[in-house]
Amino acid sequence: METERVKVHEQMEPKRKAATLIWIGGIAFTFFIAFLGFLLAKVPGFQQVGLLASAIVIAVFYRQVFGYPEAIRAGIAFSSKRLLRLAIILYGLKLNINTVLQDGIGLIIRDACVIIFAILLTIWLAKVFKADKNISLLLGVGTGVCGAAAIAAIAPIVKSKDEDTAIGVGIIALVGTIFAIVYTILRPILPLTAIEYGIWSGISLHEIAHVALATAPGGEDALAIGLLAKLGRVFLLVPLCFIFMYFMKRKYPDHNSPENKIEFPWFLIGFILMSLFGSYALGGYIPITEGILSGISNLTTWCLTAAMVGLGLNVSLRDLRTKALRPLIAMLITSICLSLLAYFLI
Repeated sequence: METERVKVHEQMEPKRKAATLIWIGGIAFTFFIAFLGFLLAKVPGFQQVGLLASAIVIAVFYRQVFGYPEAIRAGIAFSSKRLLRLAIILYGLKLNINTVLQDGIGLIIRDACVIIFAILLTIWLAKVFKADKNISLLLGVGTGVCGAAAIAAIAPIVKSKDEDTAIGVGIIALVGTIFAIVYTILRPILPLTAIEYGIWSGISLHEIAHVALATAPGGEDALAIGLLAKLGRVFLLVPLCFIFMYFMKRKYPDHNSPENKIEFPWFLIGFILMSLFGSYALGGYIPITEGILSGISNLTTWCLTAAMVGLGLNVSLRDLRTKALRPLIAMLITSICLSLLAYFLI
């Protein structure tokens, strides 16, 4: 009996090794495309678009020209799902809860208004334009909260397809970059102080990077208050996810069945723990250098980019033309209205 088990084990071992190599190859492939995205982001014209959008562009292009690399699907799926959750967990280090609660309570109230407004308006416009509901919802969340990170967090809860998630992330990165550039152009002619301009940017722009891009020309005060306002929106991502879980369970009463099962977003617990760790433990109790924190931030960016590559490989341009245009229009209108609302809230 023992001899038979040994033989079975010996027969299975080569298959396991081959599967492991394929898995590693898939992950390595997503990081390779991410590196190409990094290089593309250095090219004039793509510099302002950023790493995420550049990597997604390459991934989508690869899919259209060469097709989906089925041989390494397991590794690509690992990047698009597991690395995505890891990136969201590590993203928690960017949120200083103590600072938000001490100095940003007033901003959090405005942030909550912005999030509710963005999501509800985008959903309503999607109905008016008969746009894809799922992509529009993701774009509404990304516009209201914190761009790609919010889309990545909400997508598994609302059972979004990988393709729809990638489309949402690509659109949010592109539109957010355009708005950030427009803000820098408008800044000198607007009757706003540096603080007011920073608040306006922080409660209306899409990504943390977009807020930094728009507020940096306004000086240190504008940058600091802008990032604080933006962190308030990141802070509200956690309760928003649980609200979506509640509605999804209402939508699927039989949510324990295999097809309707709604998984608890355990990665949000990791996000919260990392936020607490970064907010309190790093405040002097645990000596960690800026270099280590910078390294973790870079790791977060690369994991998120590799995950976006995995999602981007699922995008079909044929579907993109039919599914993305109307949600894009809805999001553009929402973003413009959000900028106007935020301007009058400051």
